[in-house]
Amino acid sequence: MATKKKIKDDYKNSVKKYHPKPKYFLNCLKAFLVGGAICCVGQGIQNFYITVLDFSEKDAGNPTVATLILISSLLTGLGLYDKLGQFAGAGSAVPVTGFANSMTSAAMEYKSEGIVLGIATNMFKLAGSVIVFGAVSAYIVGMIRYFFSLTIS
Repeated sequence: MATKKKIKDDYKNSVKKYHPKPKYFLNCLKAFLVGGAICCVGQGIQNFYITVLDFSEKDAGNPTVATLILISSLLTGLGLYDKLGQFAGAGSAVPVTGFANSMTSAAMEYKSEGIVLGIATNMFKLAGSVIVFGAVSAYIVGMIRYFFSLTIS
């Protein structure tokens, strides 16, 4: 048994020499810049809705998010958002555009199986878990806040 463990450890050590070192700083910088650029585009869209279309700041939020989702879905369909994701990593995955990308990618992957059994059932595979986690988390945080408000009053 000891020889198997030694062989396994020797193998891990020899492979480790040839494994490329991750560039943490560069990856973080790219994620920060791309995520920030996406947020700046979103702010520009919101400013457009406020100044040109005369929306209030509160009313401009939903159309801004919808526009970002539309742009992300179009870029995913054209194959450009995946290239951005390979470059930026989490910088393109964290904003709402990354969520739209995941849904659009799943829909495109299963379109050959039809609208109902392909697109509609598979589009929410990733999104479903995110929505459920978000709803459950919101409930738990809401209950904690409610109980704290009872104790403070």
